[in-house]
Amino acid sequence: MTLTAEKSALRRAALDARTRAASADDLEQAAARANRALGAVLAERFGTGLRGIVLSGYMPMRGEIDPLPAMRAHPGPVCVPVVVAKGAPLEFRRWTDGCAMEVGAFRALIPRDGEVMVPQALIVPLVAFDRRGARLGYGGGFYDRTLAVLRSAGPVLAIGLAHAAQEVAELPIGATDMPLDAVVTPEAVIWPEAAERSARSGSPPTRP
Repeated sequence: MTLTAEKSALRRAALDARTRAASADDLEQAAARANRALGAVLAERFGTGLRGIVLSGYMPMRGEIDPLPAMRAHPGPVCVPVVVAKGAPLEFRRWTDGCAMEVGAFRALIPRDGEVMVPQALIVPLVAFDRRGARLGYGGGFYDRTLAVLRSAGPVLAIGLAHAAQEVAELPIGATDMPLDAVVTPEAVIWPEAAERSARSGSPPTRP
């Protein structure tokens, strides 16, 4: 089986698991726990400098955990990703609670206006993840390209946000796949070994 076919099969199963998790009776409480954990991770990593950190979130869709509480609570600027072209990195447009929104690529909501920003921390949606920090997305490669560009310029914290049911034992990794520094679920904060070393040293993490 090719890498693409293997990822496609895993993607279908993980999307089914995410749909089931999103229909759980305690979804609202689970999302609240995940958002509190996100805030704690950001506060621990950046401390008193958090106000100066540009945070990228996302507008939830298709069963993704809602990160809006953590975005609203962030003391610094917040932005959301915008797809500008196929095969290109994402652009990030400033978001404020209540700002005018419009439908962008793949039917994701994006700010109608807003300055373009460069995030130092990102809340990243995903389809599946493993404990090495490997991430399976929707197949477009947008976050992989984006993280590669951002990390080439300096340290960036990429935090996956997911239901616990989206965890798999091991994802196949390609040469261009970018790892997450941490994954937050309603039940746990998972720091891959490489990310733990990076957090202690202050240097950007490397791919496992």
